[in-house]
Amino acid sequence: MHCSQEKLNRLAHVARRYYLEDWKQSEIARELGVSRPLISRMLSEARELGVVKITVGLPGSDSAALLDRLRLSTTIRDGVLVEDGPDDDATNQRLSEGAVQLLRQLRSRRLGIGWGHLIGQLVTWLEAHPQPDSTVTDICPLVGNASIPARNYQSNENVRLIAQQLGAAPHFIYLPALPESVEEKQLLCSTEIYRQIQLQWAQMDTALVNIGNYPSSPDFASLVRYGDLLQQNRTCGRLLVYYFNEEGSVIQSDQDFAIQIPLDALKACPNVIGVCSANTSVRALRGALRSGIFTHLTARTDLVKAALN
Repeated sequence: MHCSQEKLNRLAHVARRYYLEDWKQSEIARELGVSRPLISRMLSEARELGVVKITVGLPGSDSAALLDRLRLSTTIRDGVLVEDGPDDDATNQRLSEGAVQLLRQLRSRRLGIGWGHLIGQLVTWLEAHPQPDSTVTDICPLVGNASIPARNYQSNENVRLIAQQLGAAPHFIYLPALPESVEEKQLLCSTEIYRQIQLQWAQMDTALVNIGNYPSSPDFASLVRYGDLLQQNRTCGRLLVYYFNEEGSVIQSDQDFAIQIPLDALKACPNVIGVCSANTSVRALRGALRSGIFTHLTARTDLVKAALN
């Protein structure tokens, strides 16, 4: 059954009032100016259409309930939540495995990869656990290459290694993530190299993006690109080389010269998986969820619980 986005939003509003905010059906009916039996039918329809998913979990296991809350209150459609490991490295390996599990569930074929600490951990996990039966056929980077030596930020190398472990074809971007100026960025983005990576971005069905904190390390020339805009806007998080605040607004600057997938192109991707590392903050996750960019999530159970509360 095909439903308009407006109808789905209305069903989600009714379901949120009833299941998450403990409103009575009669109270919702008064708010919307409709009958109580209509509200009852809308709740049934919400369950039939998958807007509401009722899950019975084992005592002490609340991942399913948290995912249900995410579906009702955010743009997240599904995810994998993991328990903390004995240390951050162990937790990050669990998160990496969760990201691969999501790719398998989505049957992703054309994949875009971001950068950051968790992406580096994902490479490490895949090197120990190759996935030759993966459905992924093509992989491309979502951001240019960094000038720093840290492997986590070498986009082309990470794409090459991940493609090797998934049995996919790698596609590279031979451009820096941070050129010298806006003028140099404009020049580089007029080249055939950039046009080729744009084609890859347009064909993606899944993007894998690390949700990080602000301030971040490395700093990615944020002062030159943004001046004091990040401080003025109370920035709390980062995705790729974009920054956002706790309200979910991505900070824009006329002086931003980073080379990365445009936000409109990222939002057009059918599946955008946000992956949190062991040290992603509550504020960063909360802002990322409010941005409306992400459709899927891999994160620590305790982090999601804190962000929703």
